[in-house]
Amino acid sequence: MHIDTPIMKMKSPEAVVKRERELDCLYEISQSLVSSPNLHASIHRIMDTLAQTMGMNRGTLTLLKPETGELIIEIAHGMPEEKKRRGKYKVGEGITGKVFESGEPVVVPKIGEEPLFLNRTKWRGDITKQNISFLCVPIKIGKNVIGTFSVDRLFDEGVSFEEDVRLLTIIASMIAYAVKLNQMMEQEKARWITEKTKLQEELEERFNITHLIGKSRPMEEVYRRISHVAKSNATVLIRGESGTGKELVAHAIHYSSQRTTKPFIKVSCAALPEGLLESELFGHEKGAFTGAIEAKKGRFELAQGGTIFLDEVGEFNQTTQIKLLRVLQEREFERLGGTRPLKADVRIIAATNKDLEKALNEGTFREDLYYRLNVFPIYLPPLRERKADILLLTEHFIAKYARGHHKEIKRITTPAIDMLMAYHWPGNVRELENWIETAVLMCDDKVIHSYHFPPTLQTAEASGTQIRTPLSKALTNYERELIIDALKSARGNKAKAARFLSTTERIIGYSIEKLNIDPKKYRS
Repeated sequence: MHIDTPIMKMKSPEAVVKRERELDCLYEISQSLVSSPNLHASIHRIMDTLAQTMGMNRGTLTLLKPETGELIIEIAHGMPEEKKRRGKYKVGEGITGKVFESGEPVVVPKIGEEPLFLNRTKWRGDITKQNISFLCVPIKIGKNVIGTFSVDRLFDEGVSFEEDVRLLTIIASMIAYAVKLNQMMEQEKARWITEKTKLQEELEERFNITHLIGKSRPMEEVYRRISHVAKSNATVLIRGESGTGKELVAHAIHYSSQRTTKPFIKVSCAALPEGLLESELFGHEKGAFTGAIEAKKGRFELAQGGTIFLDEVGEFNQTTQIKLLRVLQEREFERLGGTRPLKADVRIIAATNKDLEKALNEGTFREDLYYRLNVFPIYLPPLRERKADILLLTEHFIAKYARGHHKEIKRITTPAIDMLMAYHWPGNVRELENWIETAVLMCDDKVIHSYHFPPTLQTAEASGTQIRTPLSKALTNYERELIIDALKSARGNKAKAARFLSTTERIIGYSIEKLNIDPKKYRS
């Protein structure tokens, strides 16, 4: 059986060479797109490749700006910036606008003979005297046109525009996904910047000096000293008992300083084992000690450019004190097991509740380190020395925990306030905050009463009053408290107050007379 086989159509040597040039061109372009995340740099390399391998010049990328509805020149190979700014087209305007509108490529064999060719950039000079062809293809993602890609080439009767358009269409599809990826990266970057800015504003708002609670004279002095030192790089030593809010002051200094956008790193020195403290502060090199399987940055490196807060600095051992002194004097340190000095562009804020002067006399704290730390001391008074702030703090914590525990609490009773004012607060503000949270959790009737506080606070020994109250008097005081609360809620109306207490107006009237309570005081 004889089978006829078709004769293969042989391509000319010129066509083979051109095909090889196209493949080389596409390879170079694909490498340009994957080698750099920078869209502008990639497109410029693509245009260089087209000029060198295919004789296509003046490459231009236009993209639609949704906010204006215009096509603008995003990238133009070799075009001066002032001419590039002229390249704006409405959809459907000129060759570029037509290609975008139709989604189909357009070839202008001779631009000087085409009335739709606007030559808006004036980049080519007098186009009537130039023998230039203009090829423009759409840039699509799926069916959506997002821009155009165009090139010039010298007009030649022997050039197949069909093959050039096919090549440019392939290139445009490659550019489309590079543009899309770039847009996604820009959107993600913008979102990240927005979130970072919002977080920074929240941190600055949260730790702003105006959010420290207290209007007493001792606190006024604290605010004054914070405002004086915040903008400088001076080392600050915050003194005060445990629970007075030293960390809050450190935050306020940092977020009011020039370093506000840089890290704020806290180190709880007393919470770290003595053997780990040096490594945590200064880092360590691989093999510095058993278990150091890799190098690790310390807190000073992590705080670079920002602030490091050394809480309970009085607990440092002698070795760590010497290393900290070097940081303060020379602004450099070495990792544990390392030999290369590292620069420390870090502001130091230290805090302690320890009597450092006593430690100096005992020889447990270095005198030179003490004076290096004590450049600008800030003393935080204990709560017992600023009792004028107790009501402000109480209202703040009630609002905070009522919101956090989804409770509606209107107020705190006068006897409860009296109880808070009588207590000596060994745990300072932290103790008050804990007890207010407990009271909020215990409260069921929108009003915090004295019996909502823990038994420790309610005992005479804990409050320091040492008063023995007879049971009959305690019951009378409790009855008075309930009736006054009811009258306050009822605006002095006895009948309404009786309903609040589930009793009769006659009974409450009798109690009001017996306890010598004046309902008129609560009418406003």
